[in-house]
Amino acid sequence: MRRPGGWWRRKNTPEKVETYTRWSFHFFGLSEIGGIGLATYGQVGPRLATVLSLMVATHAVVCMTTASRALDWTRGRRAQPVRQLWLLGAVTAALAVVAVVIAEHGPGGQEADAAAIGVFVGMQGFGLGVLALGVHRRRVVALVGGFSAGAGIAAYAVGMPWLGALVMAVVLLVAGGFLAFTAVLSVWLLDVVFTLDEAKETRARLAVAEERLRFGRDLHDVMGRNLAVIALKSELAVRLARRGRPEAVEQMIEAQRIAQESQREVRDVVRGYREAALDVELAGARGVLSAAGIVPEVTGGAEGLPAEVQSALGWVVREATTNVLRHGDAKKVAVMVLMSEGRVVLTVENDGDTEATGPSAGADAPAGSGGSGLAGLRERLSAVGGTLEAGAVGKGLFRLTAEVPLPAAGAGAALEVAS
Repeated sequence: MRRPGGWWRRKNTPEKVETYTRWSFHFFGLSEIGGIGLATYGQVGPRLATVLSLMVATHAVVCMTTASRALDWTRGRRAQPVRQLWLLGAVTAALAVVAVVIAEHGPGGQEADAAAIGVFVGMQGFGLGVLALGVHRRRVVALVGGFSAGAGIAAYAVGMPWLGALVMAVVLLVAGGFLAFTAVLSVWLLDVVFTLDEAKETRARLAVAEERLRFGRDLHDVMGRNLAVIALKSELAVRLARRGRPEAVEQMIEAQRIAQESQREVRDVVRGYREAALDVELAGARGVLSAAGIVPEVTGGAEGLPAEVQSALGWVVREATTNVLRHGDAKKVAVMVLMSEGRVVLTVENDGDTEATGPSAGADAPAGSGGSGLAGLRERLSAVGGTLEAGAVGKGLFRLTAEVPLPAAGAGAALEVAS
């Protein structure tokens, strides 16, 4: 069984605001009936009060119907209700003329005149408020001014003194302008709520897309180097096995270990907990480069560096090592970590064919190559204020340099370690 008010709780915030706005404009109609129409029973006789109340009730019903259609138009759910707007304008003008005629040529008496004038101003004021919903905002001022001028002219035409007609026009200009402004402001606030909700949904979609990119980038970084090492180990084991060498078993055991390690790292990437430690990556680079027959020279370390700086530089070491294994024919790779003057500089230099290894080892990858290249590394370094440069530095040499500023406290500790 549904609990009372369950339909309201099932609405999201924009839908609740829209429902509240619709109720507010329907309440305009009820306020017109109760505050203007029924109030005449306390001012004049029952016969005249009934006539005035029926006029007000008819006008209120037309207002509520038009308000509902106009709100649908503001939300883009239907075409502009032009016929309903013209109908409301015609009904408002006609009933207003009848009211001012009653005030000037009716049964007479101060109370009867005041009641008829109140109906005259009230119907046009509420009518302007609803009409403002269904027209473009730039036309609202002209709408209010036109109705006010028309009210003054109509009142003067049926016999009201010019000063009284002018006062009527000014009163309607103020009252109608206020209700029209209220209507426009309500629609504007409703639009703002829907726009904010759309922005919230867009932000959520972007967060999902960013997480997918992170996962794809991390998976590429994790699997790239390990698969390259497994391929090298497997190739070496095949060659040793064909020669009948027992070392083939050791190479396959090492390939198995790396594959199991890769499985663990992939699970860490999925959970989002994985970070690259610089010391671990330096040690790993030394090991895989040696296994591939490349001479590694690793100098410096991560002692004293903040965790976020170590993580960013660790990814640089991993990506550079992966690309040397994949694409280069390097014989020697030098990795150096230097800390001085409030910054840490990581340099990876290899002597492979720069034309073959340069783009993948550091420069931007060609479009459609599928690699992350500098784009992913620069994104990681930018998070800690770092920069990345890569390019040929001589014949047969390629260098990748990452520089990261150190926090004030961390810089002092790093300099002490370096000294």
